[in-house]
Amino acid sequence: MRISVIGCGYLGAVHAAAMAELGHDVIGVDVDPEKLAALTRGEAPFFEPGLPELLVSAGSTGRLRFTDDISEVRGAQVHFIAVGTPQVKGSNAADLRFVDAAVGQLLPHLSPGDVVVGKSTVPVGTAGAIAARLAESGTGAVLAWNPEFLREGFAVKDSLTPDRIVFGLPSEPEGAVVAGDALREVYARALADDTPLVVTDYATAELVKVSANAFLATKISFINAMAEIAEVTGADVTQLADAIGFDARIGRRFLGAGVGFGGGCLPKDIRGFMARADELGRGESVAFLKEVDAINLRRRQRVVDHVLELLDHAPFGKTVAVLGLAFKPHSDDVRDSPALDVAVRLKGLGADVRATDPQAIGNARRLHPQLDYRESFEGTVSGADVVVLVTEWDEYRYLDPDAVGTLVASRNVVDGRNSYDPARWRAAGWSYRGLGKP
Repeated sequence: MRISVIGCGYLGAVHAAAMAELGHDVIGVDVDPEKLAALTRGEAPFFEPGLPELLVSAGSTGRLRFTDDISEVRGAQVHFIAVGTPQVKGSNAADLRFVDAAVGQLLPHLSPGDVVVGKSTVPVGTAGAIAARLAESGTGAVLAWNPEFLREGFAVKDSLTPDRIVFGLPSEPEGAVVAGDALREVYARALADDTPLVVTDYATAELVKVSANAFLATKISFINAMAEIAEVTGADVTQLADAIGFDARIGRRFLGAGVGFGGGCLPKDIRGFMARADELGRGESVAFLKEVDAINLRRRQRVVDHVLELLDHAPFGKTVAVLGLAFKPHSDDVRDSPALDVAVRLKGLGADVRATDPQAIGNARRLHPQLDYRESFEGTVSGADVVVLVTEWDEYRYLDPDAVGTLVASRNVVDGRNSYDPARWRAAGWSYRGLGKP
């Protein structure tokens, strides 16, 4: 099929490359000339494992190209809207300006039978408003909603072999057939592999993504709330998570206590969900998400508190080595990153903060140039008074405490991800602090 993808940021670039790899003829549209030039060269403008290879592979077939000219989408049968929906400054609400602009720019180039497909994460009700706008335009195009479920670091796999597919289709039978048939052709390979398919209405499709993120955020904050209790009772939250995780109704995944979640999705999505629920007069239904958010933010301060305790509450002039800046490993994304937040807080308290990350230094430096960024691990920890693990890259998870001990000034470690074996580090002479650990 001929497919256009409007917006070539994280979501759009991955989706465009994956669709071309699956055999479709894809044109990606964006307004950023530098981004478009990089994508055309087969270079990802952000770190995502496997994406450069996918761009090169798909580009070499001639099935993938990028442009800033929206008129070149003419002739495409399916148009994916994949622009960002960031949090409005000073509010919890999602900013839909980019979605509205994409629809407006697309309208003059649509033809009868075209299918516009929303992939951006939006407040419930947005799809209905866009569908009405399409109907009023007289283009003859129909709308479908197809939420994305990409995990940063695994986005290529999630695009090529999704764990489920959701189609939000129009209520009118004719439009539902047109949109459904088009999407089934788009995802023919995944459907042939028996990928679960949910066919539903607009509102349900919109709610799927934010509900999934709200649930995951709640699960993470739940175990972090248990970590808070564990810290004042002497319990071990890791063993607690192991024990309750054996219950098939609960499961062990996302029960890793630590510094909490971040990134460009979970935090802003749960806040946007709360804002939309308030608009609908049902704020009380998701009021618990406010505490989920609060628990998550408290864990960052708890890491800082551990560092201060190890420094006898005298951080000024002390060297703190921060391992990790991205919000999670296998990513260079520092949006709402707990790791970067911890580093900035410690710097604000007067500590000499050295920070490192395999991929995120450039992005972090643009936001917070006041930190001392080091490319090498050795240069970061050399002479440090405290070492703080905040992003669990493999390079940092499997350190030898004896070897690291020869580099630091004092053997103090704060394990913000509960990745280390406390007994092993203590046996090597380290003062070890974990989150929710005895």
